[in-house]
Amino acid sequence: MKIYGITFLIFLVLDSVWLGLISPSLYKEQIGHLLAPEVNWIAAALFYILFIAGLAYFAVKPAIRQNSWKTALKNGAFFGLVCYATYDLTNQATLSDWPLMITAIDLMWGTFICGVSSLLSFFIARRFVE
Repeated sequence: MKIYGITFLIFLVLDSVWLGLISPSLYKEQIGHLLAPEVNWIAAALFYILFIAGLAYFAVKPAIRQNSWKTALKNGAFFGLVCYATYDLTNQATLSDWPLMITAIDLMWGTFICGVSSLLSFFIARRFVE
């Protein structure tokens, strides 16, 4: 649970910066017509709970077992790429006007945030969790 908590906090801080400061105008411009007027906070909370459990399980824990920051970075980045691609490429395949630019940006962001979150979680957890 400590590893999960560390990973959760790091991911949430990074994603809050992205969602709060960087991406709002981009998303409003590109997919504003698809956005709900209000965030479904229950769905958002369930996403974060499950997604970060996967990130901790598939990236951070193996890295700690192997004592390898490279494993944290590589597994985290790949997990992010696959998960974000699942969402964005499904939208690309099924929505008539899903922008390719959003897919490309989201895939880069997912890869980055998950790689960095896993890497930071590895270093912090290795120091404080035994």
